[in-house]
Amino acid sequence: MSMKRILVAGYLGAILASTAMTPVSAEVLRVMQGQASGALNVPMNRAVVVESDVPFAELSIANPGIADISTLSDKSIYVLGKAPGRTTLTLLSPDGQLISNVDVHVTPDVAEFKERLQQILPGEQIEVRTANDGIVLSGQVSSTAKLDRALDLANRYAPDRVSNLMVVGGTQQVMLKVRFAEMNRSVGKELSSSVIFNDGGRVNGETGTLLGSGVNGGLFDYRDGIAGGVQLGGSIGGLEFGVLLEALESKGMVRTLAEPNLTALSGQEAKFLAGGEYPVPGESDAGGITITYRPFGVELTFIPTVVDQDIINLVINAAVSSIDTANGFQSTEGGPVIPAFKRRETSTTVEMRDGESFAIAGLLQDDFSNGASQLPWIGDVPILGTLFRSSEFQRAQTELVIIVTPHLVTPVSGEALALPTDRVRIPTEAELFLFGNVASAPNTGAAGEVARQDFSSSYGYVME
Repeated sequence: MSMKRILVAGYLGAILASTAMTPVSAEVLRVMQGQASGALNVPMNRAVVVESDVPFAELSIANPGIADISTLSDKSIYVLGKAPGRTTLTLLSPDGQLISNVDVHVTPDVAEFKERLQQILPGEQIEVRTANDGIVLSGQVSSTAKLDRALDLANRYAPDRVSNLMVVGGTQQVMLKVRFAEMNRSVGKELSSSVIFNDGGRVNGETGTLLGSGVNGGLFDYRDGIAGGVQLGGSIGGLEFGVLLEALESKGMVRTLAEPNLTALSGQEAKFLAGGEYPVPGESDAGGITITYRPFGVELTFIPTVVDQDIINLVINAAVSSIDTANGFQSTEGGPVIPAFKRRETSTTVEMRDGESFAIAGLLQDDFSNGASQLPWIGDVPILGTLFRSSEFQRAQTELVIIVTPHLVTPVSGEALALPTDRVRIPTEAELFLFGNVASAPNTGAAGEVARQDFSSSYGYVME
């Protein structure tokens, strides 16, 4: 073996050891003198061979940082890709004539990337191409989570040089079912007493001497709203006296239940408002009156994202508001009263599977107050002091729960859906005037099927 061949073999061995390359199928570009040469594609950190049909004496590479070259013989060249990019390989004959200029295109090694992609995401229809010094991904994946994995892996082979042309397939429409349940309970109890003494119309030059409260001429008048009372009276000589015991006990319960359903595309925001807008007057800079509208009712805003198969990420803003006239504001006497608003609101991000439910908010509020008023000193006397003392007790409880349930949905045929108005048909003149029917049910189609359902028994929502 000649010394030249020994040196070339040693040089190639050093290159292979330093780059830790794996064997690849040999790619050979044949250069014909007097003809245009095709482009030479070289994967980064891999090598190809260029063969010339005539011996060459000199060769050069325009940018050694992109590709490295060495001669195997007077007709063979070894080209090693070092960095992504384009450069030119020039071959000259022994008499100094140009044999050819070869366009060398070094691209990221997508062969190994394709293997890793198939191992990590088997079954996904992802196509990999190179563009300039980057990687282009196209095709369809089954979820956004797998799309993110493919992009993360591609960035390891071509950092910040990845073009994403992939689309997410599968069911990407989400229906959010939200249940608002609120229960308000209130209890009020009151026991008051009043005592009156009358000396016949004159005491110290004034009419009547009164002790206690709730007195209104005669002996007593019952106050408004009193559930029951006992009045006792009598006279001793010219002195008249009376005792009035009044009792009040009130109980109340209010139940509120709303169940809005809203459908949105994955990654898109959807809004819902069931209620209205209340006009709120204000004063403008010019001194006039301006009107702004404030929404109230059941409000819902959410952004669903299908991250993997049936796993759904939800960004939710939900609120329940109502007008509170008891805490209104009146700027001037006789002017309009601006009401206050009661508002219960939650904002959160949750992740769950199709059909699973989550209680994202809960509130248990218990307000308690009591008070007592009495006539000084006398009200502290045991037993007898009860006649000169009034007691009041108030308690209010509020329970609020918000439960969300996401579903992956697909469109259906229009005939499979029925509206509440489909159960009603405008009556004919004979049905209206002869039989007194103001509405009748249809007989055919999906509306007729709904109309034939039995709604005579209990149905709807029940809260124990």
